[in-house]
Amino acid sequence: MSGNDNPYSNSFGQMTAAASYGAAPAADAGSYIKDTTTATFAKDVIEESRNQPVLVDFWAPWCGPCKQLTPVLEKVVNEAQGRVKLVKMNIDDHPSIAGQLGIQSIPAVIAFVGGRPADGFMGAVPESQINQFIDRIAGPAGADQAAEIEGVLKEADELLASGDINGAAQLYGAVMQADPENAKALAGMAECMIAANQHERAREALKELPEEMAKDPAILAVSKKLDQIEEARKLGDPVALEHDLARNPDDHEARLKLAKIRNVEGRREESAEHLLYIMRKDRAFDDDGARRQLLQFFDVWGFKDPATVSARRKLSAMLFS
Repeated sequence: MSGNDNPYSNSFGQMTAAASYGAAPAADAGSYIKDTTTATFAKDVIEESRNQPVLVDFWAPWCGPCKQLTPVLEKVVNEAQGRVKLVKMNIDDHPSIAGQLGIQSIPAVIAFVGGRPADGFMGAVPESQINQFIDRIAGPAGADQAAEIEGVLKEADELLASGDINGAAQLYGAVMQADPENAKALAGMAECMIAANQHERAREALKELPEEMAKDPAILAVSKKLDQIEEARKLGDPVALEHDLARNPDDHEARLKLAKIRNVEGRREESAEHLLYIMRKDRAFDDDGARRQLLQFFDVWGFKDPATVSARRKLSAMLFS
């Protein structure tokens, strides 16, 4: 699914999904690189390295290898987009810091992390080696964004669970803009559509996905949920089913239908209790259909859902007692 194919980049009913997310706002490339002096070294390097790693390039105007290294170093730092900063120090004008660090040959690059020297290299090394050095100091490229995406998805899940469909949709949509093939974000957006009673839109959103994305557990769970909703619509009036059960509690067919309806209404514990009742009374009903149905609900509810945890405990006690 390409960014241009992303159906969530514009609007979602009344839910806008264009929240700012992903790459940081465009910054002046110079903001990643600066010159320092003996007087400003503590602020530019020591203090700043507590926010992100700072590379200090010790150089001199007469140094040929420095002239080779500096443009490559600046290029790599700019491409790192803030994972590290570069501070340059002319040792002819400011020799004391280099002397304190025992630097006897230039160019020398020292990485400061958390206010202390952490690693370094000397000489005009190739671009690939500089990239490896930054990965070692700051972590692989993309690691920060991956962690940020997970945090945003967790927040979106919490908003959806609390009933804030708009807020959740904005966050899921923002992740989809940054990572169009993020299955969890797509599944979350589909859940928002379901919560907004836009079932057909949710079904449409899950069509024609890349094979790997279509097989993601989150996508499969939402697809099953849509199937369950569609089935429940055909099962009749829940009030009439409740009336049938009041007259005959062992009308397992009515109870199974009511369990499916209560499930799509979000009354999961009640739904599970109906199925467990059938199992206690007649495991042979519908070829153990109540247990099979309960396991299908678990797939949709998720392993950690309180209703799953509770019903699974009761199911285990029933099967293995």
